Amino acid sequence: MSERSHTWALVLAAGEGTRLRALTLAPSGTTVPKQFCSLYDGPSLLQEALFRALAVAPESQTCAVVAQQHRRWWEGALRSLPAQNVIVQPQNRGTGIGILLPLLEILARDVEARLVLLPSDHHVRDENLLTCAIGDALEQLGWRERESLLLGLRPEEPDPELGYIVPGTSDGRGALTVMRFVEKPSPMMARELIAAGGLWNAFIVVSTGLALLDLFLARVPEIVQAMRRARDRDEAAHSSGAALAGLYEQLPVVDFSRDILAGQEGALRALPVPPCGWTDLGTPKRVAEALSRCPRPNGASRARAGVGYLSLAEQHRRALLAREPAERLRSVAGQGQLLHS
Repeated sequence: MSERSHTWALVLAAGEGTRLRALTLAPSGTTVPKQFCSLYDGPSLLQEALFRALAVAPESQTCAVVAQQHRRWWEGALRSLPAQNVIVQPQNRGTGIGILLPLLEILARDVEARLVLLPSDHHVRDENLLTCAIGDALEQLGWRERESLLLGLRPEEPDPELGYIVPGTSDGRGALTVMRFVEKPSPMMARELIAAGGLWNAFIVVSTGLALLDLFLARVPEIVQAMRRARDRDEAAHSSGAALAGLYEQLPVVDFSRDILAGQEGALRALPVPPCGWTDLGTPKRVAEALSRCPRPNGASRARAGVGYLSLAEQHRRALLAREPAERLRSVAGQGQLLHS
């Protein structure tokens, strides 16, 4: 079988996007998770992540992990995927659990699986450059059966809202060793990290399924075993997931970066990616910066898929308009105080 026949893409789309809620509150009063919004008025961020996934893996091996409470938003958007490839979490228990559940599902189908983990809150100007980098990482898995690759973006500026990978030396096989991770450094520290070769952590992981599972077994073996047992019980009972739902009620929140990766740097490698206009759209500030740098796409590119439930560009415009009267009032009040002082 070809290597592509074992390549799987997993789109991570179960998050709540709480840091962006200032821009994702719909006029109806409903908060729309950011992965179901679009940057402008084209494909949602989830759909952009699916395009990214399909560039490296066949549709039959492209999966998405989603949250049960978001069904009204993802059900239509994921209709093109095989039903068994839409993996539904009963509730959110952090990014670690959100990866472990579909990882076990994929390994049950293909023990030789090579995975590409793709978050669904990214926007990229040069998709071809990123796709080539993912392809390079997949090629390296041929000699990295027990190492996981993290794609690290060459920073375009010091940004204190992002996570950084501090790389070590070349491993002699096309990647860098990983020394440590730094989350949301101060502006001064961000500049120092970049000067020392630090990379933005894009949270894009390329790994064999078994190497990824090893990372979980080293940190949360009891959770891995409990999830395996719950999956087996549900499969044996042909149930709708009652055992998993009960397990999720007891699970702690597990953060993939903090609780799984940190401390296991020896099993990780960083693959630098040249600047490609990547942003994670995690905060209103990041959205504003992306809008200033990324021109509105033309009609042809917008027509390739359905639009997101909300346009972040329009939400950002409304937020600015709402802010302007309050700022003018503060300015007038300030001038009045000066006149009477």
